Order: sequence, then C-alpha cells, then structure tokens
Amino acid sequence: MAAVSLRLGDLVWGKLGRYPPWPGKIVNPPKDLKKPRGKKCFFVKFFGTEDHAWIKVEQLKPYHAHKEEMIKINKGKRFQQAVDAVEEFLRRAKGKDQDLSIPESSTVKGMMAGPMAAFKWQPNVSEPVKDADPHFHHFLLSQTEKPAVCYQAITKKLKICEEETGSTSIQAADSTAVNGSVTPTDKKIGFLGLGLMGSGIVSNLLKMGHTVTVWNRTAEKCDLFIQEGARLGRTPAEVVSTCDITFACVSDPKAAKDLVLGPSGVLQGIRPGKCYVDMSTVDADTVTELAQVIVSRGGRFLEAPVSGNQQLSNDGMLVILAAGDRGLYEDCSSCFQAMGKTSFFLGEVGNAAKMMLIVNMVQGSFMATIAEGLTLAQVTGQSQQTLLDILNQGQLASIFLDQKCQNILQGNFKPDFYLKYIQKDLRLAIALGDAVNHPTPMAAAANEVYKRAKALDQSDNDMSAVYRAYIH
Repeated sequence: MAAVSLRLGDLVWGKLGRYPPWPGKIVNPPKDLKKPRGKKCFFVKFFGTEDHAWIKVEQLKPYHAHKEEMIKINKGKRFQQAVDAVEEFLRRAKGKDQDLSIPESSTVKGMMAGPMAAFKWQPNVSEPVKDADPHFHHFLLSQTEKPAVCYQAITKKLKICEEETGSTSIQAADSTAVNGSVTPTDKKIGFLGLGLMGSGIVSNLLKMGHTVTVWNRTAEKCDLFIQEGARLGRTPAEVVSTCDITFACVSDPKAAKDLVLGPSGVLQGIRPGKCYVDMSTVDADTVTELAQVIVSRGGRFLEAPVSGNQQLSNDGMLVILAAGDRGLYEDCSSCFQAMGKTSFFLGEVGNAAKMMLIVNMVQGSFMATIAEGLTLAQVTGQSQQTLLDILNQGQLASIFLDQKCQNILQGNFKPDFYLKYIQKDLRLAIALGDAVNHPTPMAAAANEVYKRAKALDQSDNDMSAVYRAYIH
C-alpha cells in the first residue's frame, strides 16, 4: 500500500503482513501505550471486533477511496459484517466526529469470533514489542529495548518468545473455530469422550472440515456427530489404530487411566507414530504415567487440558494448555484453532496438568466466595441483585461473575461446568500443594463447601449450585 496523508478519526483499510486489509478507524491509543519507534504509524481500532493495532502508514488506505476495490478482492461473511458495521457507523455519525460505534448485531459475535482472527493476522517475530496495556486486550505492539523477549497480542493470540535458556516456552496457537478460516489438517482425527466439553470440541472439528472418528462409552451420544459427518469407532483401540491423532477428554484420573489401560483401550491401538492427546483435567502423576506407557509403545504423547465451560466449548473459545511432544503440539495446530481461542505450550509433561489445576483452583474458590457473598447479603437484609449490580460495576466485573450470579438469582443450575468436577479439581490442587509443602487454605475451605454441596445431591448441577451449601 502506498503512503497517504491521514489523521485522527479517519476511516481506513489497515493491512498486516500478507493478509487482507480490514476496515478500521484511526483513534487515540491508551495514554500509557507508547508509540512504536521507527516508521510512522497510527493506532487503528477495527470494525466488527475489539481488536486494535499499530499500523504503519504505508499499510493504510483511505476507506472511501478504496471501498469498491477492497470489497471486490475480499469475500466472506465476517468481512461483510465488518463493512456493514462501517456503513452503520457512517449512518449514525451523520457527518459528526464520533467514537467508533459497532452495531449490536456485530458486537457480541465480533468479540467472540473476531473478524480480525478470521484472517489469522500473524505476528512479525522480527519486531519485538513492549508496554502491553491491561485495558486493551487485543492489539499489536512493535518495539522493545529487550530483544531477548517479545510480547505480541494480536486478535485472540498470545505469543511469548524466550531465548533457549531452559525455561518454559509458551506459545499460543491461532484462533478460533467460529472464524471460518481454519485449514484442516489432512491427518485422520479420533476423539474419545463426548461429555460437556468433548461434544463442543468435536462439533467444531467437524465444522472446520476435519475427518473425525468418535467413540463414547455411551454409544448413543455418537449419533448426532455421525449425522454431522463423523465416523464411528467401536472401541478406543480401534479409533487409535485407524487415526493419526486421537484426542480424549474424560472426567477424572481413573477414567483417563481406564481409557488407556483398560480392555480394548488406547494402548492396544498404539504403534510407532500414533499420536495421543489427553485433554482431561487430571493430576501430573496420572498424565506422566500415561505418557510413559504411550511412548513405550512408540507412540507420541501430548497433554492438553482445556480451560472453559460448555458454552465456550460450543463456541470454539476454549483455552488449551499443552505440554509434552512439541512436534505433536504443532501437528495439532488446526485442531486447536478449531476448538479454542488460544493455546499455550508449557514444556514437559505434567506442567499443563499442574497449571490447569491451579487455574481451576482459583475459579472454584472464587465461585464459593461469590455464593458466600450472596447468602451473606440475603441474611443481612441486602438485595442480592443490587450486590450483583455493584460487583458488575467494579474491578471484579466479568462474564463468569455475572453468569454464575444470574444462575443463583434465577435458581437455574443447569450444568455448564459440573460441580463434582470443580470439587475434584480443588481436591487435586490441594494434593499438588501438599506434594511441595505449599499451603492452600483458601482452596481447602472452598473444597469443604463443595463437599457439603455434593452431600446435598448437587454433584450433577452447575458449580454455582455450591450456593445451596450455604442455605441448607
């Protein structure tokens, strides 16, 4: 793109790397966000998404002058939604200089799907960055005084590059399933376990064009996916033997071991070159044992537990924590793009299990605290709804907080994340702390409340049903 004369407030087409231009508006960056050194650039907020980026001036074109040209060369639903958002903005602006306004129909989907993510804007690793601003989640920075480490956040990606010093390497894969941009691997994919999380994952793998063979202990759960184009495996061993990469997502350490070591299990289908990816949330000892037996048969192993819930699984917005065979992690790229918004590679086997338990320990403890606060409000004569309104206006505001409080206020505990599973994760996290002599008193207290809720027959309800442990 040729350099042009631009100024604050201009509508533009912004281009990154070899990917298509996207409509946006030149806006002021956050006050504490420094401008990259070197070539002149503008801070652009893109339509149809919450993405931001520093864009070099030579990679910008005026919106109106090049609109017809861009519409001719760029196709796709997400692109059209972004263009529609620009036109809606222009209608609303009526000649006035207003802040970027995105139609409600595009905003929610844009935040989740991200038209920018649809084109997989790739970071230029030759341009290190700094000064990530916590108030702007998605933007590109391009300079730093420390070439050893770079931080780049583009759309829904995080990439942390470190020198080879023996420390953990972390890298996020491109996202996301709903963007329609995933090029599926030509490898045959197997999937074992069609529970709350597995069902959404398989659905997104199929939507993105992967060849998937499924198995579930309760065979009827496979029917829907067979209708969507999946193949049926009669046993875990058969799935593994007929597929290149087999994923599994089951409930707990016992289920994970039984799946691999039991009759007609995964291990019986493993032979040199076969790949197994365990997405279950289990302890490090369990996943290490499974890795050892898989590798002993010539197989390749990756652990990849997921952070999220049923809705995020359905939306292809999970966060994937992986560890083990780095090459296998890279081979899973298109699968991770289909099922998640971000993936992290955490090094050796066991690291992902530990990190996942810590994440769920924090989440479970927070949920118990929410329930405790709502019940305390009730018994002291305060409005629970008002408490939620106050929390939603403060620093604790989050989708998680709002959804779980709404569950409680409405008495709707349909499972999005089973209470019995969060209690299991708390128990395993406490054991992790015990193994290294690290105190976990908050998690221990929360665990007791969840155990109380389980005693009240809340195991198969959503984790927010821990509220009932306080009112009975």
